[in-house]
Amino acid sequence: MREEVASADPRPHAVVIGSGFGGLAAAIRLGARGYRVTVLERLGALGGRAAVFRQDGFTFDAGPTVITAPFLFDELWALCGRRMSDDVDLRPVSPFYRIRFADGATFDYTGDPGAMRAEVARLAPEDVAGYERFMRASEAIFRVGFERLGDQPFSAWTDMARVVPDMVRLRSYRSVYGLVSSYVRNDRLRTILSFHPLLVGGNPFAVSSIYSLIAFLERNWGVHFAMGGTGRLVAGLASLIEGQGNRIRLNAEVAAITVATGAATGVRLRSGEQVAADLVVSNACSAWTYRHLLPEAARRRWTNRRIDRARYSMGLFVWYFGTRRQYPDVAHHTILLGPRYRELLRDIFRRKVLADDFSLYLHRPTATDPSLAPHGCDTFYVLSPVPNLGGDIDWAARAEPYRQALARSLGETILPGLETELATSLLMTPQDFQDRLLSFRGAGFGLEPVLRQSAWFRPHNKSEEIDRLYLVGAGTHPGAGLPGVLSSARVIDRLVPHAAARV
Repeated sequence: MREEVASADPRPHAVVIGSGFGGLAAAIRLGARGYRVTVLERLGALGGRAAVFRQDGFTFDAGPTVITAPFLFDELWALCGRRMSDDVDLRPVSPFYRIRFADGATFDYTGDPGAMRAEVARLAPEDVAGYERFMRASEAIFRVGFERLGDQPFSAWTDMARVVPDMVRLRSYRSVYGLVSSYVRNDRLRTILSFHPLLVGGNPFAVSSIYSLIAFLERNWGVHFAMGGTGRLVAGLASLIEGQGNRIRLNAEVAAITVATGAATGVRLRSGEQVAADLVVSNACSAWTYRHLLPEAARRRWTNRRIDRARYSMGLFVWYFGTRRQYPDVAHHTILLGPRYRELLRDIFRRKVLADDFSLYLHRPTATDPSLAPHGCDTFYVLSPVPNLGGDIDWAARAEPYRQALARSLGETILPGLETELATSLLMTPQDFQDRLLSFRGAGFGLEPVLRQSAWFRPHNKSEEIDRLYLVGAGTHPGAGLPGVLSSARVIDRLVPHAAARV
C-alpha cells in the first residue's frame, strides 16, 4: 500500500543509496528542494559507519565520535522548520583529546587559547610563539579551505585552476607534518599538532597541509558529544526525512544503478526489484559505487584499472568493550601514542604490515553520558589504525591476538585490571569494513586524502561518468570526517536542480 501511495506522489523521485551521515543529509536537502526521496539501506539499521551496537546493556557508537561544526546539523533541522536542540542534546567535551606519550607524559588538547599556550609552555617553552603562528596559519587555511571551498563543487579542471594561487600562498604543497615543523621544533609538539589527518584517513607525512585547518575548525566550534550517543543524531535525521513525507527502507541492498542513454534511471535491488528514479545519489563508498554498481562500459575516468591503482586510507581495527567498573580518571577522548610515529605510519600506509607496536584512540563516552553503560560500568571503544586490505593480513587469524595485545597495553597503562574487568566485547576489522560496509579494500575513510586525490582529482559530487548520478560521503569532495561528509551534501544542494524544474 505504501508503494502505491508513493508512486502516486507527483514529486520527482530521488533515490539515495546508503544511510550514512552524507546520505541522510542529502536526503533532507533533496526533500527540502521538493523531491520525493527514498533512502535505501542494505543493513537492518541506519547509519552506515555511524550505526549503533547494543550488547549486554552497553551502547556503542560504531564510528564517528568527534562532532565538530555543529552548525551543519543545525542547517538540516532548519530546512525542516525545526530546531536540533529540541531533538538532540549536544554537550561540549573538554579536553578535546588527552594525548598520552609512551613514557606516560600527557598533554591536554583543548579549545581554550590560554590553556593551550600553558600546555605548550609546559612541554616546549621555546615553541610558544611558533605554536601561535601555526594557529594563525591554520585559521588562514580554514578561511579558504573550509569556508570558501568546502561546499563548492569541483566539476571542471578550471575550478581547480582558480584555487591554485591560494593553495600556493597557503603552502598546500607541503604535508601537514612539514607545515607544522616549519613553526615548531619540539618533536612531541610536532606530533600533537599534526595528528589530525588520521581522523579523516590521512597520513600526516603525506596529506596536503590544507588539512591543518582542522586545528582551527575545532577551536572555532569546539568538540561535542550527543547525549545518548552519535546514534541520536542518526535517529534525528531519519525523523526529519520521514517528517518530509519521504521514506527509508532497511534491508534493501542495491545491486546496480540502472542506466539508459548515458543517465541514471534508478536502481536494481539484490532482490531483483527495480526502483525508478529521476536522479540517484550514492552514499556508498565511491570506489565501490563505480567498481560494483556501474558497468565498466559506462565509465571512462573511473575505470577498474584506475580504481585499483588509486591510494586508499588506512584500515581500522576497532574493539568495542564494556567494563564492570568505572575508570573516572580516563578522559572522553584519549590518544595513546606508541614509541614510533613516522615509522609506524610508514608500516600502515606504505609497507602495509601489521606492526608489533601501535598508537590508539580510546573513546570513553560514559565520561560524558553514564547512561551508555549499566550502573557502575563504563563503555569504551579503542581504535587502532592498521593497513587496509591491500596488505596481506589474515584478519580471521590475527584479530584475536591483536585484540589481546591492545588489552594488555591498555591494562598496563590507563585501564588497570582491564582483562579481569571485561563485561562484553565486540570487534570490527578491515575485513568487516569491506564485508559489512562495502568499503573498498576495507579502507576506513575511502580514498587517501593526498593532494592528487583531493578536490577536482577526487570522484566528483556530480558524476563525471553518467548524468543524474551524484555522490556524497567520505569518498567524494571534500572528504571524510563529519564536517566533510555533511559538506558533501551541501555541494549536492548546489548541483541538483530544484524539483519544480523537473515536474
